Amino acid sequence: MAPAAASGGSSLPSGFSVFVTFPDLLFIFEFIFGGLVWILIASSLVPIALIQGWVMFVSVFCFVATTSLMVMYILGTHGGETSWITLDAAYHCVAALFYLSASVLEALATIMMHDGYTYKQYHENISAVVFAYVATLFYVVHAVFSLIRWKSS
Repeated sequence: MAPAAASGGSSLPSGFSVFVTFPDLLFIFEFIFGGLVWILIASSLVPIALIQGWVMFVSVFCFVATTSLMVMYILGTHGGETSWITLDAAYHCVAALFYLSASVLEALATIMMHDGYTYKQYHENISAVVFAYVATLFYVVHAVFSLIRWKSS
């Protein structure tokens, strides 16, 4: 009983109650920090293009998927079906793992930056790493509470 109460119940919210129920409130922060990671990676120089490609894929994929889920929840597309609770938990687990891998790789790329990069470019990459780890934290918290909601449904 306590886990369901802590996670906002065992059903998904509809309408603007998405913005006041936990863990769905975290959509806002995932949207903001995911967008910041996307912007910073797009504008920064990374010494290894493959790393930048993966981090860009993760940030764009999660940004679009999070935005889509948030809009569908606001519109009430889920209709109260439990399969959407499973989808929510699975998506946030995958997004948390993707963001964790992207954060670690971006940190590695930033550490590997040597000569030929300006102080500004180095700081852009540091900012991207910090925001990627913050986004990872939000996705992990959302995943944990989505799993609790899924377990109690």
